[in-house]
Amino acid sequence: MEQTSDTAGHYSRMRKKFLDGGLDGFLDYEVVELLLKLADNRRDQRPTAKRLIREFKSLKGVLESQPDDLKKVEGVGSANVFGIKLIQAVSRRYLKSQVINANIVRSSQEVMDYLRHLLRDKSRECFEVIMLNGRNRILGIEQLFIGSITASAVYPREVIRLILQKDAAAVIFVHNHPSGNPMPSKEDHAITRKLVAACSTIDVSVLDHLIIAGDLITSFADKGILPTGKKDMRV
Repeated sequence: MEQTSDTAGHYSRMRKKFLDGGLDGFLDYEVVELLLKLADNRRDQRPTAKRLIREFKSLKGVLESQPDDLKKVEGVGSANVFGIKLIQAVSRRYLKSQVINANIVRSSQEVMDYLRHLLRDKSRECFEVIMLNGRNRILGIEQLFIGSITASAVYPREVIRLILQKDAAAVIFVHNHPSGNPMPSKEDHAITRKLVAACSTIDVSVLDHLIIAGDLITSFADKGILPTGKKDMRV
């Protein structure tokens, strides 16, 4: 549907409403509508936005959907997917910039928010490492690998190399469970033992291993199951 004068007036009012008060007062479909409009200004995006919300239930559901799934909805093309996924990527970069150099203790909620945003919608397991200096400030967050989490998938030499590059004094390991089950598996325990042992050879502390499952987070440290020492060394 090509844009009419009524449609143009509608979007002019929406832009003014946003600039005056942000997203407060906007319905989920209206936020999606604005994102679609940014990438494709030629037509009325209301019907497509409403279809997306019906299909994926919420703004969160739309943002976290895979591009191929988005394209299955009538009216959604590559330009629309670009608008949706770009804002998701921008928000992730912004959240990451907020936590780099932050103190992990004082900024724990911001760090958890970033990790949820980064990992909760991934369809494959992703393994990350947070590196900290001696004052518990975050030096960097790097992805170690993507794929099934098994002890054989981890290369301690690569982990140590990355830690030494950042001159980190401590690390926190993080990975997601796409299944939505936040409980550690036998493989999770095995990989944690292996990484703790490797880090101990360079006097780097492993402060925690976090599992992200949707909005749920399991902490090895909080559960008292974080291993210590140099047992099970296989570098």
